[in-house]
Amino acid sequence: MLRSIDPTTGETIRDYPEATPAAIGAALDLAERAFHAWRRESFETRAAVLRRVAARLRERAADDAIMMAREMGKPVAQGRAEVEKCAWTCEFFAEHAAWMLTSQEAPSDASRSYVAFQPLGVILAVMPWNFPFWQVFRFAAPALMAGNACVLKHSSNVSGCSLAIEAVFREAGLPKGLFTTLLVPGSAVEPIIEMPQIRAVTLTGSAPAGSAVAAVAGGVLKKTVLELGGSDPYVVLEDADLDFAAETCAASRLINAGQSCIAAKRFIVVEPVLEAFTERFVATMRAKRWGNPLEEGADAPDLGPMARHDLRDELHRQVEASVGRGARLLLGGRVPEGPGAFYPPTVLDQVRPGMPVYGEETFGPVAAVIAARDEADAIRHANDTPFGLGAAVFTRDLARGERIALTEFEAGACFVNGLVRSDPRLPFGGVKESGYGRELGTFGIREFVNVKTVWVA
Repeated sequence: MLRSIDPTTGETIRDYPEATPAAIGAALDLAERAFHAWRRESFETRAAVLRRVAARLRERAADDAIMMAREMGKPVAQGRAEVEKCAWTCEFFAEHAAWMLTSQEAPSDASRSYVAFQPLGVILAVMPWNFPFWQVFRFAAPALMAGNACVLKHSSNVSGCSLAIEAVFREAGLPKGLFTTLLVPGSAVEPIIEMPQIRAVTLTGSAPAGSAVAAVAGGVLKKTVLELGGSDPYVVLEDADLDFAAETCAASRLINAGQSCIAAKRFIVVEPVLEAFTERFVATMRAKRWGNPLEEGADAPDLGPMARHDLRDELHRQVEASVGRGARLLLGGRVPEGPGAFYPPTVLDQVRPGMPVYGEETFGPVAAVIAARDEADAIRHANDTPFGLGAAVFTRDLARGERIALTEFEAGACFVNGLVRSDPRLPFGGVKESGYGRELGTFGIREFVNVKTVWVA
């Protein structure tokens, strides 16, 4: 059984029976048959379905936001915003997929030669709980517009969300079998990857999970796209607008209660402004409210509980171990009494290499402030990580910031005077242990296509 537990109360929401091997095989057979019909549909036909999906998402937004709040603790206002982003992404790819996948002339010794982009088949998506709708739609919208079929293995604690997503596609009229949710545990992923109906795999999750999936998929020669962990650095230079930087850094650190691969995690500040920035940053973090994610209006919290108690406990271990090695606790850092997987906004400074909050991914509302002598030292700290998902720099000199973003940061998404975020118009993904391949944008929709050369004598 797969169990959904409310992280606010610790109470069981529902138990879900696991799909049997026979049911899995039947679902994959149906997906493969549906793909062969869907791949021949026009972009206009596919786009009409995706636009209906967007409309249905908006109609269901309130209920689905409550589902997210109950299953993984996201405040309902943030849940509605997540659903809206999914709807926008469906509309974006409905409008632009045709030109993104337009055949390209490629002159050669033939009378005509060109490159075509054609769908691969049934794509397996292994998705995490932290953005239970967005993670799925940022894969599914471009994959479906490219002509593929989608099979979802979602995180076990958000099974209700995974079934709700399947219902959205069904209610919008997507042909049966083109989007299927499989309620299975993580142990079932390997045999599913190996099944002949699956043509490629995309995973968002931890580096160990990505490595395991890549090894299995590589063994059967199936393509993978991996969006893995991150320990994003935000560099604050001496000419930054410190009030703006502190507000933006706090917003990034606390988005989704800090449970985001691209949430800012390490704040690297040059010494001339270290004290002034830290004072502003701590004050901003202290002002953020945490509480019941179902509350709205004046009582609405900025962050809800963490998704699970074990995740909260691991985060607290990282904080305590870092303090034990010399980090200074400026804010938070204590497990609240009472029910729920809550953890308060937390700030540590005097953070140095060798501490967990310096070198590990901290998946929760914990910020590490790191002192740097100057720009060069700040960049050294920023790149001193096995991860490479996102990075940001704050400076009033935009040319300086762009140079650092373009030539110095080792990351897939580099921002100047802004928090790192995903956008359907732009490719998204990382380097190093943050994975490979891209989602979203033209590069994302072309990940799961056959780039076919056509040569005519």
